[in-house]
Amino acid sequence: MENNLKSAQQICAELNVAPHDGLTAATASRRLTEVGENKLVQGRRQSILARFFSQFKDVMILILLIAAAVSFYVALQGHDPMELFEPALILLIVILNAVMGTLQESKAEKALEALQRLAAPQARVRRDGQEHMLDAAKLVPGDIVLMEAGDYVPADGRLLVSANLKIEESALTGESLPAEKDAKAQVSEAAALGDRTNMAYAGCSVTYGRGEMVVTETGMATQMGQIAGMLNTQKQPQTPLQKKLAKLGRILGVAAVAICAVIFVIGFSSGMPALEIFMVSVSLAVSAIPEGLPAIVTIVLSMGVTRLAKRNAVVRKLPAVETLGSASVICSDKTGTLTQNRMTLVQAYSVLQDTLEPISTDNSAPIAQLLRLAALCCDATVTVENGKEVHLGDPTETCIVAAARKNGSQKQALTAAYPRVAEVPFDSERKLMSVVCQIGGKYIVIAKGGFDTLAARCDSGNLEKASGLVDEMGAQALRVLAVACKTLSVLPETADSASLETGLTLIGLVGMIDPPREEAKQAVSVCRQAGIRPVMITGDHVITASAIAKQLGILQKGDRAITGAELAALSEPQLREQVSQISVYARVSPQDKIRIVKAWQNRGAVVSMTGDGVNDAPALKASDIGCAMGITGTAVAKGASDLVLMDDNFATIVEAVREGRGIYENIRRTVVFLLGTNIGEVLVTLIAMIFWRKAPLLSMQLLWINLVTDSLPAIALGVEKIDSDIMNRKPKPREESLFAHGLGAQVIAQGAMFAGLTLFAFWLGGNHMGTLAAGRTMAFLVLGFSQIFHTFNMRAARSIFHIGVFTNRFLNGAAGLSLLLMCLVLFVPPVAAVFELVMLPGWLYLCGIGLALVPVAVLEAAKALGVIRSEHGAAK
Repeated sequence: MENNLKSAQQICAELNVAPHDGLTAATASRRLTEVGENKLVQGRRQSILARFFSQFKDVMILILLIAAAVSFYVALQGHDPMELFEPALILLIVILNAVMGTLQESKAEKALEALQRLAAPQARVRRDGQEHMLDAAKLVPGDIVLMEAGDYVPADGRLLVSANLKIEESALTGESLPAEKDAKAQVSEAAALGDRTNMAYAGCSVTYGRGEMVVTETGMATQMGQIAGMLNTQKQPQTPLQKKLAKLGRILGVAAVAICAVIFVIGFSSGMPALEIFMVSVSLAVSAIPEGLPAIVTIVLSMGVTRLAKRNAVVRKLPAVETLGSASVICSDKTGTLTQNRMTLVQAYSVLQDTLEPISTDNSAPIAQLLRLAALCCDATVTVENGKEVHLGDPTETCIVAAARKNGSQKQALTAAYPRVAEVPFDSERKLMSVVCQIGGKYIVIAKGGFDTLAARCDSGNLEKASGLVDEMGAQALRVLAVACKTLSVLPETADSASLETGLTLIGLVGMIDPPREEAKQAVSVCRQAGIRPVMITGDHVITASAIAKQLGILQKGDRAITGAELAALSEPQLREQVSQISVYARVSPQDKIRIVKAWQNRGAVVSMTGDGVNDAPALKASDIGCAMGITGTAVAKGASDLVLMDDNFATIVEAVREGRGIYENIRRTVVFLLGTNIGEVLVTLIAMIFWRKAPLLSMQLLWINLVTDSLPAIALGVEKIDSDIMNRKPKPREESLFAHGLGAQVIAQGAMFAGLTLFAFWLGGNHMGTLAAGRTMAFLVLGFSQIFHTFNMRAARSIFHIGVFTNRFLNGAAGLSLLLMCLVLFVPPVAAVFELVMLPGWLYLCGIGLALVPVAVLEAAKALGVIRSEHGAAK
């Protein structure tokens, strides 16, 4: 049986403790040994060194490392220092890639550290009949803890005493208001965490009143500890891009091995020396594998991170940038994410009027008077610091005081003009608060509370009309308070409920809500336009959640809103089948949120989860991309997230999605560009070996082309301007290939074109100059230059003359630098000698440049003829 279902006496008996004495020191010491300290246990973390070596797990990188190792061995056997250049170049590229990956992607989990900081460092405990201040880590089940306003709750416990006790639990439950606690309450078995009014939970804070509790769970057994456990065990899913690049790496690795096997067969059959065959195979491995691709993707993602940071979205985990662009479902917490996380008075009713009146800065005289009297019956204050309102006190009171302030009535001025001379504080039994103020020489009683409770104490005022309006306001998910008053002829000797809270006259109603963010409504609309399904998941009540969801456009006709209890009744297959029909989940637990996220993922959706509370952290981590709020978000939520929205603006997600989609398109262009050129290199080597039994390019020449002409321009493609219509497209399916929409055919066709041009150049140079080195020099020139020029083709599916040939200034610089480096190797004799290149006559250089420009002409013609579609830049 859950502890909230047991009586306080029953729990004390089970824990063998007397509330007025507490545990003995000996018993506490024994239990501490048995159950351990009241601390959260951290999962095992990767060291920086382990993270560095994890970068070498990629298949493409492993093949290159093997090739480099064998090349080193061969070079050392030959005792020629120049032969070390080639394997050193391979190692340099691989190590740079690993260092960048380690630096850019910090995977250290900070969530558990934040959870530990939430634990109270000190607790007031009763032991051996005496009160002590103890380190909260020393608490054990059975300890009697005393709490008052301002204290953190140090462990989970069953309340024994509650005097007007309110506890802020929003970080754990998602509830926007402090929870009223009652030690005597009887809670139903189906009660959600936020409805267990006889319990207090670790990490929450006392905002009002005082209480005593008997500790029932400590450390990892607490609700906070269970969340920590989920964070420890919940694995971060691979992003779609990671999966696709891993698959691509496996395919290229297998292809490289297969091609090397073919080369060995050809070489042995032709009587070529084993060492020469091996070096040709290394050349092919270099050709087949875009060794710079992991580094380029990392750099492109990093540049996206920089752009997102300027838009108030801070990325914690690098691949998450692209994943957000793939999102097809956004599961959002309500409180503080879609709403303002501040109770706001929105409507009021005065018995002197017939209708409800919206709260403004210039309300009618009866409403302004109602707000003044209601503000006098509040303990909260609202001040202005640095141009911003600062609310101090209970949110239900601060919104009343703020509304009065809007209408020109400052709380301090009201208190000074109409001093409070007596009061009966709020308590959970009466559910009322009453004050007596001196107004115009008279003693005026002002009472506020729930309508049903206060109406029973009123004998005048339009109660029937007010009752109908309460129902109307409730249907809008407003929390309604009634205000009543009466005049006293003399001040009673004892201010109590009997003397002050009878014979009252109802003067009006005030309705409040945590309102939706204005920008969130537009953001939801843009999400739907972009084919993204918004879903609200909250710990709040279903009526309130549904009302907010309808205002925002999340809950539409035919959609369902269900509670945590209804969700618990669904099996996993039932939830997976029905999840697409449900737009609102209310009164849910952290475990429920993970179920919802995984149900969508099992349907093939890429799920983003937004939230700000501790209760959101496990689902943030389980989702494909977790977005935490930067201002109101807890450190726990931020630690578990992939993306932090620094302005707490749901609309920032829309911009992040747009940026993510643009980054994916740019990465896609980069991959197509790199593979097209690499396939060209493979075909060049393979065909030349088959027909001429000669390698047209040495492995270090191929490495230089891949490093200089592939990498720099490819990086520049990553900052290409995002297409204007990108948010009008549907999200790409989770399993969609990088080469969908005909891009695979385009890659092969481009590779074949590069191979044909390079082989012709190889033949032309060798035939006219009579040397293998001349043929390789021509092949090196044509292949390198054509790839540089081809990057301009890859910028868009439209003509480069339509978008502007030189409008990407980063590409202009990269192409210029690549051309300069190519010229350095081609025309500076000492450098050319290292790469085994020779000088050629001028007319051959001109022929080479002409051949290098052929891909530009061919691609422009294909675009003009519609062979390449403008929507995705794919081949027909």
